[in-house]
Amino acid sequence: MNPANLPPDARKALAAFAQCTGWEQRTRLLMQWGEHLAPLHAVERCAANRVQGCESQVWLVAERRNGQWQFRASSEARLLRGLLALLLVRVEGANDQDLAALDLVDWFAQLHLSRQLSPSRSNGLQAVLQRMGELTNR
Repeated sequence: MNPANLPPDARKALAAFAQCTGWEQRTRLLMQWGEHLAPLHAVERCAANRVQGCESQVWLVAERRNGQWQFRASSEARLLRGLLALLLVRVEGANDQDLAALDLVDWFAQLHLSRQLSPSRSNGLQAVLQRMGELTNR
């Protein structure tokens, strides 16, 4: 995908991760991105908002604002919070077709984070993406 077509925060993420010279630097940056997630309220960390198919606990909340879907997510796992933050900046302003067409493996490869996508994390992030689609089709 052409970076010019990405949401502004996704472009910032690409630029930030491109500056990293090694895996340790990427890991630190990934955890910093996880700190950008807006916290979920205790009542939002409920079974109805839990994403099934993730090894770690992940909660996802969607709301429509100004005609666009906005997502918030959280996890207790630090690295997963970073991956969620990077997923959320990538889907910012996305419609149903964009969500369905998103190639997570490609997105995280562009960020040079493929190493971080173990099969279980990749499956979990696919479950988050699938849940986004379910929430937006209500």
